[in-house]
Amino acid sequence: MDVRLPLMSAGICLALLVSGCSPDDDKRQVSLEEKTAQFETSLDAIQDPKLKDAVAELGGSLLLLERAQLKLDSKPVETEYGADVLAVLKHYPTPQALVDTYINGLFVLHKDSSSDYLTDLQPVFPFNFNIPAEFLFPHGLEWQSVTLSNKRVIPFQPEWSETDPGIQLSPSSSNLTSPDDLTVTYPFIDGLGMEIKNQPQPVSLQGKVEVIAPRRLYSFDLTKKDVGQTRSNDNLSVTLLKLTNNYAEIEFSNSAPLAPEVSEIPFNPSVVQARDATGQFLSRSGSINQTAAQIAFYQKQLAKMQQQKSWSEAFERQLDEEQRAFEKQQTRHYSKVYFNGPIETLEVSLLDFSAATVTRKDLDLPIRRFDQHTTAKTIQPLTLPVVVYDDQAPTWLKGATLSEEQLKKSVSIRQSVDDPSAARIEFDHTRSFNDELLGTSFSPGDSPVSFFTEDSSGQRDEPIELPPEAYQVDPLRGIITYDLNLFAQTPAFAVGSMPLFLATVDKQTLETDRLPKGLELKGNALVVDLKLFPAQDWRFFARDDSGHYLKEILSVIHDASAQGPALFSVHYFYGQPTQLETYQRTDLTTVQYGFEVKLDKADTSNLAQ
Repeated sequence: MDVRLPLMSAGICLALLVSGCSPDDDKRQVSLEEKTAQFETSLDAIQDPKLKDAVAELGGSLLLLERAQLKLDSKPVETEYGADVLAVLKHYPTPQALVDTYINGLFVLHKDSSSDYLTDLQPVFPFNFNIPAEFLFPHGLEWQSVTLSNKRVIPFQPEWSETDPGIQLSPSSSNLTSPDDLTVTYPFIDGLGMEIKNQPQPVSLQGKVEVIAPRRLYSFDLTKKDVGQTRSNDNLSVTLLKLTNNYAEIEFSNSAPLAPEVSEIPFNPSVVQARDATGQFLSRSGSINQTAAQIAFYQKQLAKMQQQKSWSEAFERQLDEEQRAFEKQQTRHYSKVYFNGPIETLEVSLLDFSAATVTRKDLDLPIRRFDQHTTAKTIQPLTLPVVVYDDQAPTWLKGATLSEEQLKKSVSIRQSVDDPSAARIEFDHTRSFNDELLGTSFSPGDSPVSFFTEDSSGQRDEPIELPPEAYQVDPLRGIITYDLNLFAQTPAFAVGSMPLFLATVDKQTLETDRLPKGLELKGNALVVDLKLFPAQDWRFFARDDSGHYLKEILSVIHDASAQGPALFSVHYFYGQPTQLETYQRTDLTTVQYGFEVKLDKADTSNLAQ
């Protein structure tokens, strides 16, 4: 029995549990640390290993939930925008059409490896999904085998075996960052030279995929006027319990029974989004999906466990029955969702799985090779029977008209004084499309900086005379490094100017049937003559008849030879471009960012005297 499961599916956003607590939360923090210490002590006293594991899982989950609540409550409300996670679904007439695009748009790339006995395979999906916006529907993808050029079929195995002398197909060693990547491993014989090109190459990848699409998705738009009200549409309903500055509490339900296809599958039936007064979507900072009653129930179960001397099947059955009975009473779902910024409107979208469509498909995908640089003279086709749009493009392209003031406002300053002999001030700014077109011909000019002491009231006082080696300015990386060993007085302020760079960008819109010399459309591929359109100065975006930007699948550069110049580039799109947007950097301006930074205090007790 996994008594931890209900909590682990609670939707706690652990990635954001990083901010410190405010003074008001100090007591809660101390109480939580004390509670954690007491729990660990009580755990050490349990002798039965099964009982100890069960108590550790459920108790650890409850403490994690409490820690998540504390961190989310204490996180400063700072506005951060995100994307509409349902945008992809809005491009397709039905949920099933999205499923079909997901499956039919999948292909596999052969990736170069620096090893003589590894070949990496990268499944490429038409959509990019990130937490909390993973693929919206329950789905599964299982790889089964790879077929080699000599017709040999290598079965998939869940991990690479050191003792297997043959060719193996297993998850990639970079599994943490690319969980879908695979590796074909050839036998390595110590002392014998071998070239991977002489080995049989992977030509196709076999597997199976299953996706379950809901009957429909329905969205409720809510504001503070809706607090305490229940909104319904057919079998779906939402009650807005609370809407504060940066979080909302909701309850929702589906009065119709779940379709049998999903009755035993854990999934999240809701997508909660928020906009601020500007109408932009706010990014989420986390959520808690357990009511006080649910938490109290699991705490009660934990207390029962802690009273036991040993684990038994009868006790496990008792806990199971209690849990099933309790969950049967929970007819409504609860969610408390936090956002990075003040909420103006809330959008609660519910997946209606009262009916479901299951799509299963056996996959036999050809493995394609598209090296980033190639000396091939012919253009390799890459057409897929799907259309996919790039919903991030409109926001990203706003950077083409970035102003000096906008650039300056996006600057953030970080300090590091952990090493007083190499203290740092770092100037960073929000990356935008403008950064893509900066090129490499920078002229930062002078980057003056002066250090000052502070007076008795904490204000800036006298400048400090310093030898040149006391500090170093790296204007291109936006970093000032200073050595407190060489300061006769303790600095309290740094004042100066740091260069930023701003491209002047010229935008043109072209019809694909009337392209100028140097640009040619071959099917879904845009061919760019790099002599006429140098890569560091130009960017290209494509639209189709709908007016939406097409997502680029990949791009390659065709070189004259291994050491020769780049001749042309090819950009492949999911769909058929009918209009092209070109962006050319015509000028580069240096913008001086003036600053006065109050310096963090460093521990100087160990500095050389």
